[in-house]
Amino acid sequence: MTNSSATIHPTAIVHENAIIGQNVEIGPYTIIGDRVEIGDNCWIAPHVVIKGPTKMGQGNKIFQFASVGEDCQDLKYNGEETFLEIGDNNVFRESCTIHRGTAQDQGTTRIGNNNLLMAYVHVAHDCILGDNIILSNNATLAGHTKLANNVIIGGLSALHQFTRVGEYAMIGGCSAVNKDIPPYFMAAGNYAQAQGINSVGLKRHGFSSAAIMEIKRAYKVLCRQGNTLENAKLEIAEKLDACPELKILYDFISAESRGIIR
Repeated sequence: MTNSSATIHPTAIVHENAIIGQNVEIGPYTIIGDRVEIGDNCWIAPHVVIKGPTKMGQGNKIFQFASVGEDCQDLKYNGEETFLEIGDNNVFRESCTIHRGTAQDQGTTRIGNNNLLMAYVHVAHDCILGDNIILSNNATLAGHTKLANNVIIGGLSALHQFTRVGEYAMIGGCSAVNKDIPPYFMAAGNYAQAQGINSVGLKRHGFSSAAIMEIKRAYKVLCRQGNTLENAKLEIAEKLDACPELKILYDFISAESRGIIR
């Protein structure tokens, strides 16, 4: 079903079962497959392929040669029904590849709102992305990766499958990430190591000087004082009432499963 206000180039191919919202623009030679839902005010460039089942919210922009909602590359995938869900106001630059989920996980790849995925970014099956994330050129997320809100990942970086990255964390370019990166951390290297906290990012997001100072102290407890993880958690827990911002960090390190960078 196509809304009458949509602008679809005559050379584009839109499946009869696709749902196209109001004021959507679809460029030349783009292919919109079966069971694709595109929300209002989306802009789809020429030479884009979107395969379903995919549901996309409003105000998204997808640039040329992107492949969205394709079958995953996991060898266990055997044609099961899996999904891709995309929120609102995301930008997918040239040649991004976004795959649907697998039956071995929850079957769905999810991308939140207001994210920027630069050219050649790859988001593999079952990844979960929050909001306000920036993935620079050629950043690669392996399957089951989870990115919290406000994460920044530098170009040419690669994240191992099942990796978690906490809120406001920043990963430098050309990094290889094989462990979880806690909230607020800066990380870089091959393999990535802790480099401090993302002080500039926290200031830009309105964190107080006092909160940033407590986060720095917690970072030192975790990474610079030779504490075991259990002892570090106990020490950070004592500060939770005085600094609520530490709760995000505490919860993250308490739930770690593949190890955190320290």
